[in-house]
This record gives sequence, structure tokens and C-alpha cells, in this order.
Amino acid sequence: MKNIILTGYMGSGKTTIGKNVAKIKEYLFVDTDEMIAAQQHRSISEIFAVDGEQAFRDMETALLRRMVDDKIEHMVLSTGGGMPLRAENRQLLSELGIVIYLKASPETIYSRIKGNTARPLLQCENPMKRIEEMIAERGPLYEEGAGMIINVDGIQQSEVAEQCVRAAEQIEQGE
Repeated sequence: MKNIILTGYMGSGKTTIGKNVAKIKEYLFVDTDEMIAAQQHRSISEIFAVDGEQAFRDMETALLRRMVDDKIEHMVLSTGGGMPLRAENRQLLSELGIVIYLKASPETIYSRIKGNTARPLLQCENPMKRIEEMIAERGPLYEEGAGMIINVDGIQQSEVAEQCVRAAEQIEQGE
């Protein structure tokens, strides 16, 4: 089976669900934000503060290019929430594997990440409004880059993980 790539807005469950999928499939779990932070020897918040969002997005694209070039297989990849915003990244992700968009409502996102100071894009006066605006902007791009969309609202993360595995298997069999 191809790699399984999870996209979606921050707080949609990509990391937790991705780890569950990796366990079910006995695949390697990779979180792109964690990889970039480790390579840079600093947090994502620090990268945003010092280098800016554009530099971070460039780091994401460079990481994806390396993964495609290295032909990594048997991996579950949890992407950063902004990774699919670039058309090049959406293309690279589709080359890496089966892309599943974990779709969550603004209310679900807010309930999961309120008070989390490690989210640099939400350090603002009205985080709920910012979440709504960003989902409205990003949602169509997530959908464009996805082979499958799974709504995660009100569903146990273990069940979403099983849905991801079934969806990936169906997509692969349909190819």
C-alpha cells in the first residue's frame, strides 16, 4: 500500500489519528512539524517568530521534495495545517501517497486547541473568528488535494483511524 497522508486544519487530529493509523498498518509515523523543528533545532513558534511564515513554508516544501526523491514507503505522514496551501505541496503530497483530509468544524477545532500557546497563527484577540476565516480559506485547498475526506466531528479518534485505513485501502483498490 502507498503511504497515507493526513491533512487538515490544526487540531483536526492529524497527529493522534496518524499514530493510530500507523499502529494499525504497522507503518512508520512521521509528523512534518516535528521533523522540521528537529532539523532546525527550534520550535515551530520560534521559526515563525524569527524567520517568518514564508520561510517555514519553504522548509515544508523542501522536506516534501526530499521525501518524494527518497521514495519513502510504508509511512503515515501527518502534515502541518498550512502545508497543502501551496499547489506544489499538494502535488508532492499526492505523489507520496493517498491524501486524506480530516475535516473538522471551527467549533471542534476551537474546543481542542483553545488556550494552546504553541499555535502561532492563533495568538490573536479572537481565535474563534480566526479559525473560521482560515478554515473558509483553506478548506477548498484541503479538498482539492485530497483523495478522500473524512469528517471528524463527534467521532472517536480510534474510529477515524479505522476509517482512514479503510478509505486508503478502497482508494488503492480503485486505482
